[in-house]
Amino acid sequence: DLAHYRGPGGVPARLTEHLVITGIAVGAAALLALPLGLLLGHLRRGGRVVTAVANASRAVPTLGVLIIFSGIASIGIGNRAAVVALTLFAIPPLLTNAYVGISSVDVDVIEAARGMGLTGLQTALRIELPLGLGLVVAGLRNATVQVIATATLAAYVGGGGLGTFINQGYGQQDYPQVLGGAVWVAALAFAAPVRRPMCAVGANGGLAKPLVAGSESISACSRTFHISSIFGSGRQPIRPG
Repeated sequence: DLAHYRGPGGVPARLTEHLVITGIAVGAAALLALPLGLLLGHLRRGGRVVTAVANASRAVPTLGVLIIFSGIASIGIGNRAAVVALTLFAIPPLLTNAYVGISSVDVDVIEAARGMGLTGLQTALRIELPLGLGLVVAGLRNATVQVIATATLAAYVGGGGLGTFINQGYGQQDYPQVLGGAVWVAALAFAAPVRRPMCAVGANGGLAKPLVAGSESISACSRTFHISSIFGSGRQPIRPG
């Protein structure tokens, strides 16, 4: 239907809104997680904490966190609650990959750099970061794809984005609109990891297994259609008063 491509509620406007929500959430998460992950990886400390945070994030329901934040008066319902929840959701993969990418650099390489007179900061910037960049970028890509898929839930708390089509489609029993919204989110998730996967340096100095970007997109697509089922499960979305 061409009506879905016009006006403030059309596909271009909702797509832009979806990208803005994703960009703000991933950007804020990167500012918080990457410096901490790189520092902990350089110091070779905090591995248990990073693992615990990553594991705990898998057990926390994103929808529940989204609803909790929407109930806080200072945040409110809408896109702000979605951005806060998605920022927390994006931190674990960024933190984990940054830590693993830096801490997995061969110790012998680091000792050789120090023997050549490099300081700790120079070693981190010239040796550890370039060698661990593959995993760091993979974490950023993974977080971006996951947030793109999960940002669909923003419509559940009165926000915008492509999830609005899924929400409205279920409310009006317009299932082609539901399918169209899900396909747009899935297509956006597939388009996100445009760079070819890079190899990371393993702990023994060799190349680790290449990271496959497509698996992240497939995971995001399955998440998208799972989220679509949430809208169709009979739960009523939270709407602005």
